[in-house]
Amino acid sequence: MSATAHDDHHHGPTFAEIWLLQSTDHKMIGKQYMFIGMFMGLIGAYFAYAFRMQLAFPGVNVPGFGTVSPLEYNALVTNHGTIMIFWVAMPVLIAAFGNFLIPLMIGCDDMVFPRLNRLSVQIFLASAIVLIASFFVHNGGFGGAWTAYPPLSAKAEYNLTPLGSTLWLLAVVLEFAAFLIGGINFITTAMNARAPGMKALDVPMVVWMICIASLLFMASVGPLVAGAVMLLFDQVLGTGFFDPDKGGGPVLWQHLFWFFGHPEVYVVLLPACGITAEIITVFSRKKLFAYKTILYTVIGTGVLSFFVWAHHQFISGIDPRMANVFTITTVLISIPIAEMMFLFIATLYGGSIRFTTPMLWALSFIAEFLIGGVTGIFLGSSGADIYFHDTYFVLAHFHYTFFPIAIIGTFAALTFWFPKMFGRMMNDTLGKIHFWGTIIPFNFIFIPLFYLGAAGQHRRIYNFNHYPQLATPDLQALRVLATVSLLVMLSFQAVFIYNMLYSMFRGKKAPNNPWNANTLEWSCPSPPPHGNFGDELPNCYRGPYEYSVPGRDEDFWPQNLPN
Repeated sequence: MSATAHDDHHHGPTFAEIWLLQSTDHKMIGKQYMFIGMFMGLIGAYFAYAFRMQLAFPGVNVPGFGTVSPLEYNALVTNHGTIMIFWVAMPVLIAAFGNFLIPLMIGCDDMVFPRLNRLSVQIFLASAIVLIASFFVHNGGFGGAWTAYPPLSAKAEYNLTPLGSTLWLLAVVLEFAAFLIGGINFITTAMNARAPGMKALDVPMVVWMICIASLLFMASVGPLVAGAVMLLFDQVLGTGFFDPDKGGGPVLWQHLFWFFGHPEVYVVLLPACGITAEIITVFSRKKLFAYKTILYTVIGTGVLSFFVWAHHQFISGIDPRMANVFTITTVLISIPIAEMMFLFIATLYGGSIRFTTPMLWALSFIAEFLIGGVTGIFLGSSGADIYFHDTYFVLAHFHYTFFPIAIIGTFAALTFWFPKMFGRMMNDTLGKIHFWGTIIPFNFIFIPLFYLGAAGQHRRIYNFNHYPQLATPDLQALRVLATVSLLVMLSFQAVFIYNMLYSMFRGKKAPNNPWNANTLEWSCPSPPPHGNFGDELPNCYRGPYEYSVPGRDEDFWPQNLPN
């Protein structure tokens, strides 16, 4: 593996390796995934700004966008969700940090399939280009919601953006292909390239989480890819897989989509949980509480995630007896996730906690995600979901699960591993300003939406002035509050962008192990050179979380030190 990996590298990244995605170095590929994902995140945030302005101030000329038409509104909402889930959460949390961290944390010099790794990021970039291109074709981007339910996504008389929807579908399929390739690399590398002495239970939790997430993705995505091909045939060839007039079934797409869609929640959740586990142990100087229990919990969660998909279809006409089954499985899957959160809290108990910027993000992940979990219990009950389905209550719940995963998890990881990625320290004061400027407005955006949803506000209405019962001053005031809070939150992202770019080039040089952490990536230089560890790969002598061990002068015990 070492010879193959090294033969494909130069000792200094060339223009082609950086900008034409020709590098096979896992660290460069991880950064490429991260920057592509962050660029797509800016597009997704811009879309959110545009449609929230329409909701708060109907018909306003949105600065930087113009007047939002109904067709544009649907496209903005659809592609905001699509981008943030498939082009931000997955590439950054899984592909970017998986690529960068796995070889470093298990003590090897690269992925076992470096050329395959390069192919994955190239396909991912192609998928992003295709998605962006879909916004500029006739009638603009696809507007049938990120779930792409037929008949809006299939039948010609309902699909107002036929070329845009086909490009959207092609982009999603390309993105899935990229992650299938990447997942194979992650799992194979973690299984076969660990440092001498590193047993399975010595592997850091974030590596376990990324590998299990990759397995879940590979096991669940097949039916959706098949469904996407059938939907493409319906769009382009006029077949009727999902057309009831031709003997097809639109609900079939819902089954195929959500059989993937709910494991997908855990595909992106698990890496965020692993990132949180790494950070809270370092900054509480405590051993991870119940490492094996967390690991078994994650495996159980992965299995259960394949038995909950139909709670998205409680009002789709499924047999009520079947709805009861999926209510039970939905409640059951909340148990291991809640257990994991409380094990993280137990890790913190009695620790010597330092409130660094990464630690603030990790703590906020636990707090905000618990709100998402608690509000999900209402939606997992078939009786309550009949009322709440497709209201802003669902939207608020969803953002209290996915914002901690995609945004908080990313900021936690980036602020924690930034010294290792770029060899320089981020400004902690600016980091904390950005943290509070993000977390406080986030809650002011989505807590009002719970109230709006409980009041009956449907999630896909373009102009609430057309519905007098929902256009009351008190409800409209909450929409304005949510939109103004979004503007505040987006403005604070400029602080992060400045801090990141300035620190990359002018920040204080980082030592090899600025946090006094145990895992192997901190034993190599910052940033890691070609081959990561030089001529000799490290040995592993213990688990990754031996902090505050009695009898030791130092409160950390790196995995590569024999004693």
